[in-house]
Amino acid sequence: MLGVVIFLLSFTSKRNDNRKLSKSVVVFVGDNALFIKRETVNKLLIENKENVLGIQKDKLDLNKLERALNSNDLIEKSDVFVSIDGVLKAVVKQKIPIARVFSGNGSFYIDYEGGRMPLSDNYTARVPLVSGVINKKNNEELAQLFRVIYDDDFLKKNIIAIQIMPNGSLKMLNRNFDYQIDFGKIVNAERKFKDYKAFFQKAVLDSSLYKYKKIDLRFTRQVVCTK
Repeated sequence: MLGVVIFLLSFTSKRNDNRKLSKSVVVFVGDNALFIKRETVNKLLIENKENVLGIQKDKLDLNKLERALNSNDLIEKSDVFVSIDGVLKAVVKQKIPIARVFSGNGSFYIDYEGGRMPLSDNYTARVPLVSGVINKKNNEELAQLFRVIYDDDFLKKNIIAIQIMPNGSLKMLNRNFDYQIDFGKIVNAERKFKDYKAFFQKAVLDSSLYKYKKIDLRFTRQVVCTK
C-alpha cells in the first residue's frame, strides 16, 4: 500500500509539473494609480514569449521571475506563484512617489523609502516639486521630510513646491496662497509643521492669509509673518 501511495504521489506531481499554464494574471496592491503597465509586467512574467499557453509549469523559475520584476525601477516588491489550476499570478506592489525632483540631470521621483524612482509614461503623481541639490549627505533628512508631508492630509494637499537653498535651508509654496514659507534648516520639522498648521487654521478664518508675502517658521514655537 505504501508503494502504491508513493507511486500515485510521484505520478500526480510529475503530471502537474508537465501541465501547461492556462493564463497569466497581474494584481496590483495598494494605490490604484498604475505607474507601470500590466502589459509590461505580463511580458516579464512570460519571459518575452508571445503566449503563456505554451509554457510548462516545470519550466518556470519563479524566483527568477520575481527578481526580474523587482529589478524594475517602478516596482517595490512582487510575489509570483502558480495556482493549482495553472494560472501564473504576480502580485505587485509599486513604489510610492512622495516628491518630484527637478535637477540638471533631469527629473525623477523620490519614493517612500528615499530611493530614486523614474517618471512614468503611464501616470503622473501629484507630489511636491523639489528644486535644488539632493545628495548622499541630505538625502535621508529630505526623504523623512517628504514622508511627513505625504502622510499628513493637510500638508499633502497644500505644500506644492520645495526649494533647497545652497545653505541647506528650505523655501516652500502653498497651493492656494501666494506667500512663501521660509522653513529654515531641516531641524524640528514636525514641530514647525505643527506650528504652521495651527497658524493656518486660525488665520484662514479671518482671510488674513491673503495679506502675507512670507511665513517664517525658523524660530521655535513661533510663526513670523511678513506683509
